[in-house]
Amino acid sequence: MDYTTELVAQAIHKADHQELPWHGQPVAHKERYREYARNAINLLGEDIGVLLLALEGATAGTRMGRPRAAA
Repeated sequence: MDYTTELVAQAIHKADHQELPWHGQPVAHKERYREYARNAINLLGEDIGVLLLALEGATAGTRMGRPRAAA
């Protein structure tokens, strides 16, 4: 399995379902997010770092106890 795809899939899942841990999800659920990740990687090409930073920023607000929309 491609390491980058797995990381992006987990990041998208976390941004989408912060209350649900990745490791406990069914295989079909994980595969859907892997497909999302492959599509994002293909669209971004070498700019994958931009996606990873955006996903990290989207989840940082919740980890810090503030809404995502807060500046």
